[in-house]
Amino acid sequence: MFSRPKGTRDFLPEEMKKRRIVEEKLRRVFESYNFKEILTPTFESFQLLSKKTGEEIRRQLFVFKDHGGREMGLRPEITSSVVRLYLNELKNRPKPLKLYYFTNCFRYENPQAGRYREFWQMGCELIGSKYSIADGEVINLAMDGLDAVGLEYEIHIGHLGVLKGIFKKFNLSEEKELDIRRLIDKEDYGGLRDYLESIESSQELKETIFTLLKFKGDREILEEVKEVLKDYPLSLQALENLEEILEFVKKEDIIINFGIARGLDYYTGMVFEIYGKKEGARQLCGGGRYDNLIELFGGEPTPAVGFAYGFDRIMLNIPDFEVEENVILIVPVKKDKDLLKKSLKIADELRRRGKVVEVDLMNRRLNKALNYADTLGIKKVVIVGERELEKGMVLVKDMESGDQIGVKLGELGEFV
Repeated sequence: MFSRPKGTRDFLPEEMKKRRIVEEKLRRVFESYNFKEILTPTFESFQLLSKKTGEEIRRQLFVFKDHGGREMGLRPEITSSVVRLYLNELKNRPKPLKLYYFTNCFRYENPQAGRYREFWQMGCELIGSKYSIADGEVINLAMDGLDAVGLEYEIHIGHLGVLKGIFKKFNLSEEKELDIRRLIDKEDYGGLRDYLESIESSQELKETIFTLLKFKGDREILEEVKEVLKDYPLSLQALENLEEILEFVKKEDIIINFGIARGLDYYTGMVFEIYGKKEGARQLCGGGRYDNLIELFGGEPTPAVGFAYGFDRIMLNIPDFEVEENVILIVPVKKDKDLLKKSLKIADELRRRGKVVEVDLMNRRLNKALNYADTLGIKKVVIVGERELEKGMVLVKDMESGDQIGVKLGELGEFV
């Protein structure tokens, strides 16, 4: 007997129905903003996937060689693939490009609650606008999607330019900047303190970083942050940009958080994360601005901003709900071929009217078929008998009330 691979899941019909309902609600929100759906390959060249992060990402990916000896990897996220697609197919289209996706991704990591080796992401990329209103739009879209599926959440917004302005003043190398950002992203402040000691950084750098990380609150804290960073002109520019973005964010109850550093290296400006209530699966969404990635991949300098939902975590945070299904079961009273064919024709006509119809395929006696309908929660059963058909009629049984009536075939769609 075979087991499913570690870190993967099987979804039963009931769960898939709920996932599709939530997915469709999110799709409607993306499309209401005129984002257009795309789909990229499940695997890409390892060279593409490691372009920004380098060789160290290999241990986090599923990497393999194809029959031609080319090294490939299953996608761990979508943004790199979208940039490749943009450069291959879309770079000459009018800007901004507004693209969204829903697909599975893969990371070779230790499975735990809310974290799997195969997982689903739904997100968007807005390519071509450098203006703050574009940042505001993707934040609003992310919130609208979660509102549409009835989630309670908390949104944290920061700006990497604030940290970058501090790093610039102390001439830190890109490698050291990334090391510090990753420690901040993991909230490993003990490790951060040790790291700053190990690189013999100045006391001013340590104090400034840790003072900045203490600020977390509503928009009013920005004036205090400006005072702390008055000697850091690039950080002040980033704060001004953040204030301008927040003018376009339609909700007031957001949290300014300069501890958002994002684990992916390609973000350059505004960054945000959204958290739900479920312990072990709190982070629902993350994104931000990445203005250098397209250029890094060989294109012209092009601004871009986007985000991705962790779809599995959204499902873990949504309160369980019942799915109402209006299924009709058609049961021929005798199992001769002619009556079965007529039952299939009745089913076809109902399906053309948009009904969900099942014909009994197990040669059950009528009472057994009714028990089957009751077990599955089927509310209407159409009983097809020879005598009724001679009159152009069938019997319709309401499984909730127990009532049974004769209905003309031409009027059946109105009774089921």
